[in-house]
Amino acid sequence: MIELRNINKTFKIAKRNAGFREAVKVFFHREYTYVNALNDVSFTINDGEMVGYIGPNGAGKSSTIKIMSGILTPDSGECLINGRTPWKDRVNHVREIGVVFGQRSQLWWDVPVADSFELLKDIYKVDSQVFKKNLDELKELLDLAQIIRTPARQLSLGQRMRCEIAAALLHSPRTLFLDEPTIGLDAVSKIAVRSFIKKINSERKTTVILTTHDMQDIEALTERILLIGKGRILLDGTLSDLQKWSFMGASAEEMVAAVYKEFKI
Repeated sequence: MIELRNINKTFKIAKRNAGFREAVKVFFHREYTYVNALNDVSFTINDGEMVGYIGPNGAGKSSTIKIMSGILTPDSGECLINGRTPWKDRVNHVREIGVVFGQRSQLWWDVPVADSFELLKDIYKVDSQVFKKNLDELKELLDLAQIIRTPARQLSLGQRMRCEIAAALLHSPRTLFLDEPTIGLDAVSKIAVRSFIKKINSERKTTVILTTHDMQDIEALTERILLIGKGRILLDGTLSDLQKWSFMGASAEEMVAAVYKEFKI
């Protein structure tokens, strides 16, 4: 189970104008701006649930994922995942989670994907029999047999994303965080990834938290959505719950846009 209670996170960002003179000024006086990334964020996600976590750029989605995965420590609030606080017990926590960031890779760029998988096996201390079973299943479900011996740098984006998802699941995590997993993929690759996510959620009862800007991902995969804007949870419900903010027959994108307009996001 995932429980977030009153999570707050503010980032301190240095700023200056362009030019050499402005660069020199920074040595004597530096200006900062403060960005309130998360503002009193609270929600609960049950074991085996699949939830869409959506919002505009800068809304706080990735910051929430990083807190839940133990990468960031919030300024205040509580986060419990399977009974652990992620940033306090990171070693044990990461053994039970898988994370895929659409714009970051956990594969080593210049070596075959199979070598990256072997290294992850050692990092997570996965039993050899469990590793082989998981790898054989993932190779079949994600169609990796023909590309697993290829260096990551020579893969297409769609092929690499399938390998990234496999890498996140080699150690049989209970919870999977997917941050923009279909970004930049073609239609065929998107369908393949969506089918696989559905399958592991249904068969393995893996808890899945999906952040995306693609509302087709949300409509295809999730029943429950968490809508965030300017660091605040605006809606915790279903796509049908969005209809009260918009007109009859509106698309999912139009319904979400109506909520942002209402809250001036």
